[in-house]
Amino acid sequence: MLSEFARDLQAALANQPHAISPKYFYDAEGSRLFDRICELPEYYPTRTELAILERSVGEFAALAGRGAEIVEFGAGSLRKVRLLLQAFDAPARYLPIDISGEHLRDAAAILRGEFAGLEVRPVVADYTTDFALAPHEGAGKRIGFFPGSTIGNFTPDEALVFLQRAARLLQGGALLLGADLVKDPAVLHAAYNDAQGVTAQFNLNLLARANRELGAGFVLPQFAHYSFYNAPLQRIEMHLVSRARQAATVGGERYVIEEGESLHTENSYKFTVDGLRALAERAGFRPGPVWTDPDRLFSVHWLHAPPGASR
Repeated sequence: MLSEFARDLQAALANQPHAISPKYFYDAEGSRLFDRICELPEYYPTRTELAILERSVGEFAALAGRGAEIVEFGAGSLRKVRLLLQAFDAPARYLPIDISGEHLRDAAAILRGEFAGLEVRPVVADYTTDFALAPHEGAGKRIGFFPGSTIGNFTPDEALVFLQRAARLLQGGALLLGADLVKDPAVLHAAYNDAQGVTAQFNLNLLARANRELGAGFVLPQFAHYSFYNAPLQRIEMHLVSRARQAATVGGERYVIEEGESLHTENSYKFTVDGLRALAERAGFRPGPVWTDPDRLFSVHWLHAPPGASR
């Protein structure tokens, strides 16, 4: 039986244009490379968002109230969620949601060791689909946490659907959302084309992963990392461009990639503050406070979820 990765890669290679979800970047090696990206001088999003979170976490805690549940969409940087867990008033529990069970278990074990008495309940699920969370008797507001501008990896339609699902899941609570902002294209270009070539390695690792897990036979030097800002669509696009006519095999099927063809591996949409607030409102949220850095590179939004029946 083929894995989901194999099926999606087959579909990407069989269809034109070739495109695959960026979620497949994040095997162990891809996660290691992304951690390196976050430390690069050109890559502003992580350090800028962290500075906003550190400066404003007391305001988040006041908005959340006592005994909040923290629901993180994706088991992301523990450094970020630690800020919330340390600042919030007696949080009832932490529920990280991710498709990677191993990553979740590791994160949960670390946080259980650091926060005695905190209930940490990992949820193995795809947070882009519908799923339910067990109620917690006596808990306060349910606060969603979606940092890193991961919302930008969705198409506008997908982002709306995700926010609609989040609004239903967080009824009566709120979503704390990080969103990268529209800015000088030169700044964006540098962030995704770093001088050390780490982003290129990260992009190419998707093919290396296909070789390791699926025996695809991609020849990595025959692909070039290509990333650019598509201003009319307000998004960074990341591609792997074939330098020559070549072939790969996935699940017993052979696929030919022509010279000059690309595999589209990621979109990273950028937002205006007003545009993100309008999108959230369409999804059912009531936009609340917004925090940005002095250079307005990045934004963090408090979005009030609609009221609903008690959990």
